[in-house]
Amino acid sequence: MKSYADLIEQTFYFPTKEFRVEKDQLHFHDVNLMEIIKEYGTPLKLTYLPKIGENINYAKKIFQEAIDKHNYQGTYTYCYCTKSSHFQFVIEEGLKSNIHLETSSAFDIEIIRNLASRGKIDKDIYILCNGFKRPLYVEYLSDLIEQGFVNCIPILDNLNELNQYFQLTEKEFNVGIRIAADEEPNFAFYTSRLGIRYGDIIDYYKNHIKDSRATLKMLHFFINTGIKDSAYYWSELSRFVYKYCELKKICPDLDSIDIGGGFPIKNSLHFEYDYEYMAGQIVENIKWICEKNHVPVPNIYTEFGSYTVGESGATIYSVLDQKLQNDKELWYMMDGSFITHIPDVWGINEKFIMLPINHWDNNFHKVNIGGLTCDHMDYYDSEAHINEVFLPIIEDDGPLYFGFFHTGAYQESLGGYGGIQHCLIPAPKHVIIDKDKDGNTVSSLFSQEQSSESMMKILGYQQG
Repeated sequence: MKSYADLIEQTFYFPTKEFRVEKDQLHFHDVNLMEIIKEYGTPLKLTYLPKIGENINYAKKIFQEAIDKHNYQGTYTYCYCTKSSHFQFVIEEGLKSNIHLETSSAFDIEIIRNLASRGKIDKDIYILCNGFKRPLYVEYLSDLIEQGFVNCIPILDNLNELNQYFQLTEKEFNVGIRIAADEEPNFAFYTSRLGIRYGDIIDYYKNHIKDSRATLKMLHFFINTGIKDSAYYWSELSRFVYKYCELKKICPDLDSIDIGGGFPIKNSLHFEYDYEYMAGQIVENIKWICEKNHVPVPNIYTEFGSYTVGESGATIYSVLDQKLQNDKELWYMMDGSFITHIPDVWGINEKFIMLPINHWDNNFHKVNIGGLTCDHMDYYDSEAHINEVFLPIIEDDGPLYFGFFHTGAYQESLGGYGGIQHCLIPAPKHVIIDKDKDGNTVSSLFSQEQSSESMMKILGYQQG
């Protein structure tokens, strides 16, 4: 029987840029994960900060190369979608690569204020403000405009939003309009609930924006399926750019488009996606449509979230015990929960890379992985994974550890970080890994595993 290492090396192109095995132990971005486990224990989440800047700078590079190649007379601006991960260490790491920000709610603006007060951002940073806005969100955006954040751009999501800014600020300000894109043909409904209908935009501009204190600078759209080389994506992008051209002819101030997010992240060891090709095709298509319509090309904005932070994250567990529930269903019971720690696994069938941390030289077998909650969805098997789930056989050589990789986006937000989770399963400890000025790996504990005391206080059993 072959070892687990043999299985992986014969099935995938392995080692990869991110992963290698040395002395029977997995290294993630050259970080020996067994050393992290020995220091902090499991379950744990970790964030490898250098990966954030690496992905940002790569996207900037390929879009700039596409702009240069096609002699595109517009600029490219990288915004980070804060809802992917609001953590301070994520956003501030991104800011080191000169990104701009996209927000979704009123409390995002508290983050903007905090960053500004500590000198992490200037008032000329682009803040693209999306979402269907409750009154407090509108109030906070108006405050930013009053304070001189000249590139704070509310992206209008409905026909009534603009009047609220006129009531709350006397300054001139820029706005964008989100276009309600058509959903993929197999979706439950035809048109996105977010944004303004294509047919309403021209009249709305003429009647409400043209002669007002607001200046229309940007059109925005977003495709839920992400940026894919598909007929659906190219059709929606083209339709969007044609609308930009139509509006540009009557609105000279309009000079930018935001094509949203959607660059994918690696979800398997055989992941293939040509980022450079897609950036080139986006730029080339936009230029071709604008030239055909005799209008200047727009500046291009993106708001990548998962792409920015997803591949920096990992979630690591140990196997508590194994259970053979019938003749062929072997369960590895882990010291955590998919329901609470990695909700995308069961909520939207998201795929993540899953690999053992140690015992690569052991033989392997097919397993199901079980979480700690009583929920019937708290498991991981071939239906959740891209392939059959294999892990090393547990022998008398110590516990088995394994990890899910590229889990850095959304999981804490969806799982209820620091709050109450299913079966009162605590949030795991969180470790940050970085490089010092000499290139050496350094780690620090961002948060301990959630305590029973914090839960009791939330639930009202402890006062004060």
